[in-house]
Amino acid sequence: MKLDVYNMEGKKVDSVEVSADIFEAPVRVDLMHQAFLRQMANARLGTHQTKVRGEVSGGGRKPYRQKGTGRARQGSTRAAQWVGGGKINTPHPRKYTQKMPRKMRQAALRSALSAKAGEKAIFLVDEMKLSEAKTRLMAKALTALVGESSALVLIPDKETYLDIQRAAHNLPKVKTLSVGYLNIRDLLQYDAIVMPVAALENIQFHLGQEE
Repeated sequence: MKLDVYNMEGKKVDSVEVSADIFEAPVRVDLMHQAFLRQMANARLGTHQTKVRGEVSGGGRKPYRQKGTGRARQGSTRAAQWVGGGKINTPHPRKYTQKMPRKMRQAALRSALSAKAGEKAIFLVDEMKLSEAKTRLMAKALTALVGESSALVLIPDKETYLDIQRAAHNLPKVKTLSVGYLNIRDLLQYDAIVMPVAALENIQFHLGQEE
């Protein structure tokens, strides 16, 4: 499979052969869905906390005598039916972590990349450089490449592409991400993927099929 290569002005300058194992893999919607739910679940802190009757202050004295009042018997004003009482069947700290084998996670990423490639939504850039680390220059380049679509800008490393990160930081529909942190949520959240040709080797290293 070949993908077109563009310059920062949005003009096609070349084409490059890419791995069919990654960019022409079967699109497994079920795996992508499972990987997405796993990532969202693992991002939850699970620190929500409500107090049960034993944790609410007060209520140590029986509010009134057991018999003779005509009312229902009560043992504490901190029971759940009282205002200011403890809560039942409410959230308590827990872990939402979900497990998913690494090979399945990688297959989900390959599926997402293949889907983007099939939609012609992957834009390779020969040299991703700006004369200045200015937001307007980055916005102009991305408009030439992807139009008004949202874009995930993949970079091989942070140090070399520091100007790109700074220039894209204030663009609301753009996110820069190192290839090593590629994840299913960002792949599905953004309309297009923009990356330099140098990033292909990194993707091959992380997602290449194991023998």
